[in-house]
Amino acid sequence: MRIKLCAVLLLFAVGAAVYTIDWPVTGVIPASNFARNDGGSPLLGMTFAYEGPLYAAEQGEVIFQRNTTERVSGLPSPLGSWIAVDLGDGLVNIYARYGKNENDEGDLSSHIEKQQIIAQAGISGASENEMDGFYFSFFDRKERRWINPAAIINPMPDTRPPAIGVVRLKSAEGETISLAQTRTVKQGRYAIFVEASDTVDGGTQPLAPNSLAAFVNGAEAGTLLFESFSARDGVLMMYRNALVLASQVYMEPNAYEAGEFWFSRGIATLEIIVGDRAGNTRTASYRIIVE
Repeated sequence: MRIKLCAVLLLFAVGAAVYTIDWPVTGVIPASNFARNDGGSPLLGMTFAYEGPLYAAEQGEVIFQRNTTERVSGLPSPLGSWIAVDLGDGLVNIYARYGKNENDEGDLSSHIEKQQIIAQAGISGASENEMDGFYFSFFDRKERRWINPAAIINPMPDTRPPAIGVVRLKSAEGETISLAQTRTVKQGRYAIFVEASDTVDGGTQPLAPNSLAAFVNGAEAGTLLFESFSARDGVLMMYRNALVLASQVYMEPNAYEAGEFWFSRGIATLEIIVGDRAGNTRTASYRIIVE
């Protein structure tokens, strides 16, 4: 199964290079990225801390725009100032939480060109009281899913492998066991929670990884690919061997539920493999006594 995972990671890394969409700014490392555990829920885009112009990642048609001065029912938009650009074939690019549109009058023309300046980074919406910057995301209207920008734009240079933090097992009865404190557990079914993060070269903030897999005695307990989140009737789903509730994967703050496994009496070896978009990986193994 580890060969299968490596093949999948290579496919995504190679496939990303065929897209022509650019990053909205050059040489700026995200402050937070797609799929980050944001207090128990996934972040559906990327945030950048940045001062300066915001460029169009690709040409398209402006289908919606709102300025901070515009309000619906007297309430401010959580996205602040934002623009939605239709790139074709159902793919929508969203820029949000910036300072102001490039046009002083507030409205851009219906069509924008690639690398056209569309806004100035700033503070609006949910980014209030933070540093200047903006929010960047993609939504596929055909498939009704949020897409990881790093999956369709060439990856940023990165030679640093991801980090693996605390790994915990959670029983069906709700008992939580930290493998940093004990390696002895009772026989039974456990959910496997992993604290994992990644940092791109030159970046200082911990980011979400691109993949996370758990194996017990060589058998796959679960493989998470942080490529997209499907929106079904207002409920977010993500892929972990099959579609599962995102709220289940993100139910533990700062951690991800990698999968579930029945631990039988004896000695069990738990192996965690975390990968980033550039293809760097980190592995950690735990020898567990099951009573």
